[in-house]
Amino acid sequence: MGGEGNQAAEGAVAGKVLADFDPVKKKPKRNKYAFACAILASMTSVLLGYDFGVMSGAAIYIKRQMSLSDFKMGLLMGSLSIYSLLGSAAAGLTSDWIGRRYTILLAGAILFVGALLMGFATNYAFLMVGRFVAGVGVGYAVIIAPVYTAEVSPASSRGFLTSFPEVFINAGILLGYVSNYGFSKLPINLGWRFMLGIGAVPSIFVGLVILAIPESPRWLVMQGRLGDAKRVLDRTSDSKEESELRLSDIKEAAGIPQECNDDFVSVPRSRHSHGEGVWKELLLRPSPAVRRILLAGVGIHFFQQSSGIDAVVLFSPRIFEKAGIKNDNEKLLATVAVGFVKTMFILVATFFLDRVGRRPLLLSSVGGMIFSLAMLGTSLTIIDHSHHKLMWAVVLSILMVLSYVAFFSIGLGPITWVYSSEIFPLRLRAQGCSFGVAVNRVTSGVISTTFLPLSNAITTGGAFYLFAGIAIVAWIFFFTFLPETQGRTLEQMNDLFGEFRWRESNNKKSNNNDNKEETNGNVDGNGQIQLGATTGNTGIHAQS
Repeated sequence: MGGEGNQAAEGAVAGKVLADFDPVKKKPKRNKYAFACAILASMTSVLLGYDFGVMSGAAIYIKRQMSLSDFKMGLLMGSLSIYSLLGSAAAGLTSDWIGRRYTILLAGAILFVGALLMGFATNYAFLMVGRFVAGVGVGYAVIIAPVYTAEVSPASSRGFLTSFPEVFINAGILLGYVSNYGFSKLPINLGWRFMLGIGAVPSIFVGLVILAIPESPRWLVMQGRLGDAKRVLDRTSDSKEESELRLSDIKEAAGIPQECNDDFVSVPRSRHSHGEGVWKELLLRPSPAVRRILLAGVGIHFFQQSSGIDAVVLFSPRIFEKAGIKNDNEKLLATVAVGFVKTMFILVATFFLDRVGRRPLLLSSVGGMIFSLAMLGTSLTIIDHSHHKLMWAVVLSILMVLSYVAFFSIGLGPITWVYSSEIFPLRLRAQGCSFGVAVNRVTSGVISTTFLPLSNAITTGGAFYLFAGIAIVAWIFFFTFLPETQGRTLEQMNDLFGEFRWRESNNKKSNNNDNKEETNGNVDGNGQIQLGATTGNTGIHAQS
């Protein structure tokens, strides 16, 4: 009788938990604490975006004052991405040693120093030193904010919250464009200095607000600080049951026995989170699922940049000049319009990531980019071969630039960071994201540095035809290789990539729902967690 009574009680508890998470009943409210953490952690991305966007206008006046060649200008503008490799390479190890929160603080401090150095630069070499320091800060910021946000977010709103760093990057780019226009009225030797140096001011505010956020619960568990992790999870989860499930999954990934519930526990040395052996596990001896995850993470980062977005962000004034706009103020105003459209559409994307899913947004985004790039290449080619100004071609060029950044921002822009930050297993996450970002920055640096020589060699229109061709390859890669991750917990990605077949991708969501009771912590298409009779059996063993 006692056994039957216990089974009945367990069944009642399981039934209650399932009902609590029933998506038909009601969707949980947005977790305000997790929302606030994501906002504050993402603020460092404003500095990143500002450093990147402000150079597009400042370059006009730097080139005139210092009489620089196109090669030197390309090196100045593209070097930020190359230098950021150092920060990206160090970010994973640093965040494993000192934590995600203090790594964000470190990124803000480095960006502060870089902005001051560029603002007070007296010559090209001094300017490049400031660009180098800022680049290291960018490398830190571009990886750690998405990782932290993914690790504090509940599954029901992870896509929405993890897109925040990209939103703030675009806000920073827009502020950089506005700064270009605002300071362009100053004397040439002061205007570009104010444009670059003013970026140090927000760093002070960012440094203060970062201290208000908690440490990542996953990092805390990997340090054996279960009590601290539980308190953070209780505040960042949609319910008590989800908090317990997330803690159970993280403990299993860290190799901590489920029965260990002390505030401080010992983490097995082989699973310790200071990065030992992670690169070997990621690159030299990966499991089939990890290998697929790595290729997906690297591929999405590569195609995000190789499709030409940084060429548009950095060289918008030059593109508009080729389209027929010669006045500096008009070029800078048109560039502000690019930043405004980019920011508005990234905001739209944040509300669709957890409703529509990653794959539909990504594929439709890249499809629109292909059309916009092809039309932009056509309009610029027509202008190049015309002996008089064709207003319709000028207007079409401007519209296609705006269309391109809009399509990019509604899909490929934010999803790259959301996707890459959520697919890697916990133990490999920081280093895996670092590797993906390294590819992102190298590709960005190559595109930014070579865009001017490439445009001179095959014309600006020809360069955008090339980007359109790369975008077509990207669409095929995304369609065949990237599964839908909407609503999945971070600890389930290993199984998802091990099982994915592109021919089944259209039915993947329904298949997931059919099997939701077989996998603990599974979630439905709306991101609602479905609990089974037991916990922790989520296939994390395959990640070690």
